[in-house]
Amino acid sequence: MGIEWAMGYAGGVVIGIAVSLMLLWNGRVTGVSSIVYGVLVPTKGDLAWRWYFIAGLLIGGLSLKVTAPELLAAELQTNSWIGAIAGILVGFGAMLGGGCTSGHGVCGVSRVSPRSIVATIVFMAAGMAAVVLLRKTGLYI
Repeated sequence: MGIEWAMGYAGGVVIGIAVSLMLLWNGRVTGVSSIVYGVLVPTKGDLAWRWYFIAGLLIGGLSLKVTAPELLAAELQTNSWIGAIAGILVGFGAMLGGGCTSGHGVCGVSRVSPRSIVATIVFMAAGMAAVVLLRKTGLYI
């Protein structure tokens, strides 16, 4: 079993510190869908920090791929077209729900926002239902 559980806790602490610093320094909630939306539909004077944030996500992922590729060696367990449809549905759901899991689930729940708590419960329930449905239909291995 080792220290796998400790890595999860450490990751949670790092995420908590990062979103707290974002709120403290920038006055913004770290909702990735809203950050990306702000790049796609820009507001004057509110663009640079969004690009820096997105660049940081990409650089972090690429550095992990270079330094520890085995951590990212995951095999897709479904068809690519299902993944593409899922991505579109996630984007639509984020717009419909007024944010994504990072905005509601990490930042909103920690601020005890009733709207975010309900949204997070709905996200989790919908995700669980989707897995059950896809496994029952054979579309998910």
